[in-house]
Amino acid sequence: MFVDEVIIKVKAGNGGDGCTAFRREKYVPDGGPFGGNGGRGANIIFKTDLGLRTLLDLRYQKLIRAPKGANGEGKNKNGKGAEDVIIKVPVGTTIKDMDTGLIIADLTKENDEVIVAYGGRGGRGNTAFATASNPAPNFSEHGEPGEEKTLKVELRLLADVGFVGMPSVGKSTILSKISASKPKIAAYHFTTLNPNLGVVKTIDGRTFVAADLPGLIEGASLGEGLGDKFLKHIQRTRVIAHIIDMSGQEARDPIEDYEIINKELKDFDEKLIRKPQVVIANKMDLETSKENLKRFKEKYNIPVYEVSAITNVGLDKALIAIADELEKQEQQPLFEEENFESHVLYKFKKEQPFKIRRENDIYVVEGKEVEKLFKMTKFTDEGAIRFARKLRAMGIDEKLIEMGAKYGDKVQIMDLIFEFKE
Repeated sequence: MFVDEVIIKVKAGNGGDGCTAFRREKYVPDGGPFGGNGGRGANIIFKTDLGLRTLLDLRYQKLIRAPKGANGEGKNKNGKGAEDVIIKVPVGTTIKDMDTGLIIADLTKENDEVIVAYGGRGGRGNTAFATASNPAPNFSEHGEPGEEKTLKVELRLLADVGFVGMPSVGKSTILSKISASKPKIAAYHFTTLNPNLGVVKTIDGRTFVAADLPGLIEGASLGEGLGDKFLKHIQRTRVIAHIIDMSGQEARDPIEDYEIINKELKDFDEKLIRKPQVVIANKMDLETSKENLKRFKEKYNIPVYEVSAITNVGLDKALIAIADELEKQEQQPLFEEENFESHVLYKFKKEQPFKIRRENDIYVVEGKEVEKLFKMTKFTDEGAIRFARKLRAMGIDEKLIEMGAKYGDKVQIMDLIFEFKE
């Protein structure tokens, strides 16, 4: 089964918890804190694999969860970091963050890889909190939560040339004649449901990869028929081979077909219509084709390569024209630079650390930094005091007073409700 688009959730591993421990050994005075740090949580990595041609392996994985780091232990033993989770995907896979709308990566080479979700750092043990004023801290941290994301994973085939045209114009037949690919071919009105790739070798020894893509219909750019399930695959191609049934069978006009296809390309992505096209007039062995070709050339002053795929006539000349055009074209990036997520900026960008809203008689504090601090805090006596100090340093106490909160009012952070105190 060919699967070229999936939406999945990923959850990187949490960091391991820090340990609260003290050194207690005979004849060792003033042992002090002895708790180790937790290990790093596992990252989730997407890596390309040349052996894959579809995203089928991801289709039934609604959630990919990475393991957490090991907890710290006494005797200053740090926890072991968790092993990263590596997800294999085909070359040509694009990964998009559904929450931000930004592209995380466009994987176009063998063994390309990207970290799509970073594991949390390990929580610090009480040894790490020892200071001159507090030489024996009685608290430690939980591990940092791993990143959670909803991803759209899309496969856009890597091909040099894409065959476009209406259904049943002969794209699959041509591909079967010029390569070892064996697409399904029918003697009735039929369109390819899945893209097919074939390696083509011209008579002068040049090679390129061609893709026979599902047939278009009017309105495809708006989702009619196979819609953008086809159109996205042509975005990577350097040259478009526009196949036209010049016989006009099935009461279709070749000129009208040509205009409809070009309109759909333009409506889907302006860049597609600017790609160089090699126009191939197929089914030239039929009687009506010569007259239709004459009308076509009168309207469009462009080169047209006459072929008959069924009798294997004219294909070599058309392939030479495609190869010549490919030599002039360089591979262009699929996405503009501003569409990509810079993880360094994304992970550490300055945001408002909290928001406060009032629900009935409760002040609800929200924000990524506040929630992360909450998740990493162990609410022992010293841990709770440290948590309150951190909130005060962030300006939350000041903001609550500004909003009219009085000491004794209820404040909620995630699932914890406590009293506002001085």
